[in-house]
Amino acid sequence: MKLFGRGDTAGEYPKADSGKGSLDDYRFSLVPNNARITIVLAGSDPHQDELAKFTPGTEVTSFIAPRTIEEERTDAAMPVRIFADSRMSGVVGWVPRGLEPAVIEAMARLEGEGKPPRIPAEVTATKRGLRLTLLMGLTR
Repeated sequence: MKLFGRGDTAGEYPKADSGKGSLDDYRFSLVPNNARITIVLAGSDPHQDELAKFTPGTEVTSFIAPRTIEEERTDAAMPVRIFADSRMSGVVGWVPRGLEPAVIEAMARLEGEGKPPRIPAEVTATKRGLRLTLLMGLTR
């Protein structure tokens, strides 16, 4: 366990399902550095049946509910759902730990521009199954 810097989150999800992304990809104001910045969701292994409803390579939008005061107080994980064809899927994964501020800021930025607060995403196939990749760079 580290007190400062990047902590150890190995116990939360298996290494192959811990998600991917870095705050180093964002400016001080949490705006993505470029249009290619992505976040791969963590905890997707148990939700393969939900992800299988979408063809890999399909661009969709993700729905992430704002945290309640209680969830914010306990630093609860942020579940992610897919919004496609006017319907919402079940939970397909979780925002990786430490990247919640970038996601919250992206949703606020979209809402401030008068757009729906849904982050563009893409279902991707990996060696270990399907994953949802948030296309954070498209929220610039």
